[in-house]
Amino acid sequence: MKQEECDILIVGAGPAGSSAAIAAAEKGLKVLVAERRKTVGIPVRCAEYIPGMLLGEIGLGRGFVVQPVRGMKTFISGKEDKETIAPGFMVNRDILDQCIAEAAEKAGARIFLSTSALSRGREGILLRTKAGDNISVNAKVVIGADGPHSTVGRWIGSENRNLIPGIQYSVPLSRQMDFTEIYIEKDFFAGYAWVFPKGDTANIGIGMKKRDQRSPSIQEVLKKFLQRLSREGKVREGSFRTMAGWIPAESPRKIRKGNVILAGDAAGHTHPITGAGVSQAVMGGRMAGKWAAEAVISKDIEALGGYEDEWSDLFGETLERACSRRNLMEENWENFDGIIRKCWVSYKRYYERDN
Repeated sequence: MKQEECDILIVGAGPAGSSAAIAAAEKGLKVLVAERRKTVGIPVRCAEYIPGMLLGEIGLGRGFVVQPVRGMKTFISGKEDKETIAPGFMVNRDILDQCIAEAAEKAGARIFLSTSALSRGREGILLRTKAGDNISVNAKVVIGADGPHSTVGRWIGSENRNLIPGIQYSVPLSRQMDFTEIYIEKDFFAGYAWVFPKGDTANIGIGMKKRDQRSPSIQEVLKKFLQRLSREGKVREGSFRTMAGWIPAESPRKIRKGNVILAGDAAGHTHPITGAGVSQAVMGGRMAGKWAAEAVISKDIEALGGYEDEWSDLFGETLERACSRRNLMEENWENFDGIIRKCWVSYKRYYERDN
């Protein structure tokens, strides 16, 4: 068995893991990243929109940008209800992830592809390559950035308990668009559908829960939605590319135990209403890497507590409000017209304090 020693082991080379790797490696520490996929960013499991401010935060150029977006249109029960100006970009998420991972390598991190984290024991972290080779890693700090079904999260008893399925097709557009579109309807139980333009195509998908066993599947609901868009002349006939994944919808929880911390989807930092997670992954990953480096350099593992504190200060209130609104949706969906504008981020009522 191969033996490795490092200051920080990061499991997952998505935006959170690679951003953490950059922050730690820039401090001169020895950073290893284990990525189970053979190619970073593939398969894509994302609607591929990022807010405008994130482009500057990432600071890696525009090579992954497909088109700018002016804002968002919200449709309720099939009718346009609100237009929000919110500049952003549609991106190729696989290329974005690869750019951040390449920056991590340039900073000095080593990325092991096709390598999964199996277990944590006294001898260290056991990794296994796709070829079947085992690697035992002794790390001072471990960062779990391994997605919604986090292996590292399971090790410390901090797992996502509320996951919403999402499915998406890439579909030819009849005409180009410069707004994203959100569709909120009673048939989309505690969720929504989206049309996110990418030049001549769009990512069209839905994230929702299944109300009960008699309810149609998410695939059936999405197919019906696509048929409607086709009748309306918004999309054209053509080949579909399918993507699917799980969206964490969590209230804030403990994401640190001992020398282990979590970031990104593994930490449940995805927005429970919108499903947005790239910004939180990049910024949270950077925080995780910074505090992991501080813990190693100071030889004080308790410094990792600074990560949870900083994250909570920046995003805690936003996450708590979104969880409150999600609970309101799921418990009162029958009162759709009465509650829906309090449950979507475009509306002032969403930001009102609860009594």
